[in-house]
Amino acid sequence: MKAWREFFTMSAVAVALVQLSSCELAAETIESALAKAYRDNPQLNAQRTLVRATDENVPLALSGYRPRVSVTASLGEEYGKVVEQSAVPIGASAGTTAAQNIVAAQTFASYSYGITATQTLFNGLQTANRTRTAESQVMAAREGLRVLEQTILLNAATIYMDVLRDTGNVTIQKSNVAALRQVLEQTNKRFSKGDVTVTDISQAKTQLAAAELALLQAEYTLSTSRANYEVIIGVPPQNLKPAGPVDRFAPRSLPESIQVGASQNPNITSAMYGVDVAHLQEKVAEGALFPTLSVQASAQQAVNPAVLVVSQFTALAAAQLTVPIYQGGGEYALIRQSKETVGQQRLNLDLVRLQNKANVVQAWSAIEAAKGALQKAHDEVAAAETAVNGLLKEITVGERTTLDLLITQQNLVNARTALISAQHDRIVSSFSLLAAIGRLSPAVLALPTEIYDPRVHYHQIRDAWIGVRTPTGN
Repeated sequence: MKAWREFFTMSAVAVALVQLSSCELAAETIESALAKAYRDNPQLNAQRTLVRATDENVPLALSGYRPRVSVTASLGEEYGKVVEQSAVPIGASAGTTAAQNIVAAQTFASYSYGITATQTLFNGLQTANRTRTAESQVMAAREGLRVLEQTILLNAATIYMDVLRDTGNVTIQKSNVAALRQVLEQTNKRFSKGDVTVTDISQAKTQLAAAELALLQAEYTLSTSRANYEVIIGVPPQNLKPAGPVDRFAPRSLPESIQVGASQNPNITSAMYGVDVAHLQEKVAEGALFPTLSVQASAQQAVNPAVLVVSQFTALAAAQLTVPIYQGGGEYALIRQSKETVGQQRLNLDLVRLQNKANVVQAWSAIEAAKGALQKAHDEVAAAETAVNGLLKEITVGERTTLDLLITQQNLVNARTALISAQHDRIVSSFSLLAAIGRLSPAVLALPTEIYDPRVHYHQIRDAWIGVRTPTGN
């Protein structure tokens, strides 16, 4: 009976790993773990770099408004030869001449330098639409970053609860193995006294072997969860505090959740910006059919540009108008292609909205199911504990067999394992609902970390005219 009491106590401690809301000895909370994943996850940091790279599309598009200035210079050595024919007087007779060639040859160094500036005044609004396209691409990239942030935070919360669940399960299985070993030892002693048969010993050995196998499987699962924890969070799990659901950040009803998800989920907003980008690219393609007007100014100074020419200076100021008539039909094909892309993006938006609604309903249903499962698991554990207490009393008076003992013990193990899993699912489902409605963010969760703001980099580079170094110093 000592084995039973020890098993009962150790199993209760295992369940408490998940049930308790605080623990003085624990060093890591789910909030601090999520903060580490948000701050240090390499996949998330890579996505932030991608957003910063997308920001550069805006100054790239804005460059179409700005002048283009170039300076040219040349230096070289030239050889020039000039043959001229002139009339030369012959003899003493007046007016009598003869033709004679005069040759002038020279090797000289020549050089020139000049500057040219070109400014586009009108190009069918292509620059304006390219700028708006780039801005929409930036907004879509930010929403894509939010999608990945939610994915990383959900994965972090899930793996956090996985480690807690698997740690508790290992504790239960260890205590079960220890209890079954004592049960087998007591059964052998009773067999030596003739109180039980060989069948009782075989039953105890079978149950012990199954428990040892379950322990090995639980330890393997825990080691896998710990490894995945380090991949997502960035550090090995140590002394994790129990966590609770985050229902306080979610709407109170399913219809309200669906409505919030339709307006706040980053997958939907990203798809909306995708429609804007496609529509603006169509406008850019249409701009190729309009005339282009530009002005150009240039000045050039040349020294020794030719034989007998010492210096030459030229300056030019002109306006140029280009009217496209027919370019092979490529621009028309591009316009038609852009229109099809707009239609595809709109259909994709409809699909994303439907999928998100299904995700919200699924997450809400998962929470309701987890609540019911958790209550049933509590009831099952309470019933199993009552059965344990009754069996302990009945065994002392010889009213129960070894098989009854083993079955009751396994029922309690299963009930406690189910309770830990139900607690895990209850918390993870609450995080899943926040992700589905678009509220799984460090700001909403009030995580203890600095929140990355992509607008900072955008405003640093948007109006930059020159420079090759990024704001981060690279």
